[in-house]
Amino acid sequence: MVAKSKIFKKIPTKTPKDRSRGRRRKNSPLKNVANASSIVIASINKSIFACQRRLIKLFTKLATVGTPNRRKKGFQRLKNVSQEVEGGGGEFDKIRRSLFPRNELPPLISLETKTVFLDLDETLIHSKTDPPPEKYDFIVRPTIEGEVLTFYVLKRPGVDQLLASISMNYEIVVFTAGLKEYASLVLDKLDTNGVISYRLYRDSCKQVDGKCVKDLSETGRDMKSVVLVDDNPNAYSLQPKNALPVCPFIDDLGDKELQKVIKFLEVADSFEDMRDAIKSYILPNKTET
Repeated sequence: MVAKSKIFKKIPTKTPKDRSRGRRRKNSPLKNVANASSIVIASINKSIFACQRRLIKLFTKLATVGTPNRRKKGFQRLKNVSQEVEGGGGEFDKIRRSLFPRNELPPLISLETKTVFLDLDETLIHSKTDPPPEKYDFIVRPTIEGEVLTFYVLKRPGVDQLLASISMNYEIVVFTAGLKEYASLVLDKLDTNGVISYRLYRDSCKQVDGKCVKDLSETGRDMKSVVLVDDNPNAYSLQPKNALPVCPFIDDLGDKELQKVIKFLEVADSFEDMRDAIKSYILPNKTET
C-alpha cells in the first residue's frame, strides 16, 4: 500500500509592507500615551508654579491666654496649645509655615519698606479676667484646654491712630507672646481695617532660660529695616538695638506712649538703618531723665 503523502498548504505570510504597517499601528498608541503624559506633566508643573505665585501674592496682600504675666524674672512659662480657633487665621498660618520655614515671613513687595513689630499685651492693650474691671472696650472668650475664659480688654490710648498712621509707610506685624487662641480674637477686634499684615504668636517665640524671646533674625527681614515696639526687655534681648521700649500700659487713660511712637516712626522712615534712628531717639530721652 502506497502511503498517502501529506500535503501541507503553506499560508502566505504578511508582506514586509504589511508588517511595517502593523508595527506602526502597534507603536502609535504608545507614542500617543507618551505625548499625553508630557502634556499632563507640563500642565501640572504650570499649575503648581501658578499656585505658588498666587499664594505669595496673597500673603503679601493679606492684612492678615494673653502674654504671660510680667515678672522681675521674665515671663511666666506656660505650655502652648495647638487647638485651632475660628477667626484665628489657622489655615493661612499652616500654608505660610509650609512655604516659609520657622518664623520667616513672605517676602516684601518692596525692599525699601520697613517693618514695625508690635507687642500686644501691655503695649497696645491690657486685658484681665473676671471680675470685670470698671473700664474696658470689648470682651473676648477664647477656649483654652477645653475651658471658655472671659477677658476684658482695654485699648491703650492712641492705638487706633497708631495703626492707621504707620500702615501707610510701614509693614505692620504683631509679635506677641500670648497664646494664639486668645491673641487672635483680640486682634480681630483691634484690627477692624485689616492694616496688620501678619501675626506671630507664642509658638513663634524662643524659650531662653524659661523666658519668651522674640528673635527678629528668623523673620526674613533685614535687621536694619525693622523695629520692635515692646514693654518687656526680655522679649528683645537678642536684638536690643532694634527695640523701641515703651512703658507698660494698665489702665491710665491719659497715657501718651503711643503718641511718642507715632512721632518716632514719622522721623525714622528717613533713616537708612532703623537702629540709628532708635539710637538717636533713645539717647536724648535718657539724658532728659
